[in-house]
Amino acid sequence: MKIAVLSRGPQLYSTQSILRAGRNRGYTMELIDYSRCSVLLTAEGPQISYQGRVLDDLNAIIPRIGTSATALGAAIIHQFTLQSVFSTTAAQPLLVARDKMHCLQHLAGAGIPVPLSAIAGEEDTLSPLVARLGGFPLVFKPISSTHGEGVMLIDSWEALQAARDEFAFRQERALLQEFIPEANGSDIRVLIVNGQIVAAMKRQARPGDFRANLHQGGSARAVRLTAIERQTVLRAADLLGLSVAGVDFLRSERGPLLLEVNASPGLEGIESVTGKDVAGAIVDYAASGAMARQGALISA
Repeated sequence: MKIAVLSRGPQLYSTQSILRAGRNRGYTMELIDYSRCSVLLTAEGPQISYQGRVLDDLNAIIPRIGTSATALGAAIIHQFTLQSVFSTTAAQPLLVARDKMHCLQHLAGAGIPVPLSAIAGEEDTLSPLVARLGGFPLVFKPISSTHGEGVMLIDSWEALQAARDEFAFRQERALLQEFIPEANGSDIRVLIVNGQIVAAMKRQARPGDFRANLHQGGSARAVRLTAIERQTVLRAADLLGLSVAGVDFLRSERGPLLLEVNASPGLEGIESVTGKDVAGAIVDYAASGAMARQGALISA
């Protein structure tokens, strides 16, 4: 069994954890920088070349696609699947999950509860939007941010206009979202692999901040989920077609409110906090998927 991890960060904890888990299971593991892959469309069929060789001996891939290369990563994943290589993450779900508003549209459209959210149009639409979202404070976040970067708590018209002008100048889209005070600066991150909850942690923002991300100085501990929380996060991952997902939600007076579904969730925080072998679960899923794919091809 030969499994490749698609990653541009060989030094990253998640990448190394997955490689180590695969080698501990006796698999041949390879690290591939997907940004250095070339896609070949030939009369003989699709091919991918990397460092001067054609990649035609892989059984499965585990994509770890960064936000700055989502489109490229999706194209490489799609090419591998055309070659009947099993992937733990499909291309289209990756694209949907990376756009926060698109993701929330899918979830809300299926009846999964999310915070009140909006993308502002022209300036004269701001006043009714702010009122509809419950007034200030509001959460202002980039459409494709990670680790809480660029996320702000807006408490005035002046601050909202300044943030909006800055994003317009950078030609970036931003999401406006209601603030949930009863969450008390915390959220829940759940790791799902192949329809099963592998680990869950509660993240708490540092004093003076409202962002619970560990990269922003937050803390975390393992947490037990309620039945409705389990049902909600599993349904969200299934709806988006993500077999490996990090699902984030807030505990509110209205019940769990889905914040986002991450198609390439980091493993360091949740493995350290919960002691769960999330990387191993991902590798096991890749191996079983590859064997099932191979069996289907033989029987066909």
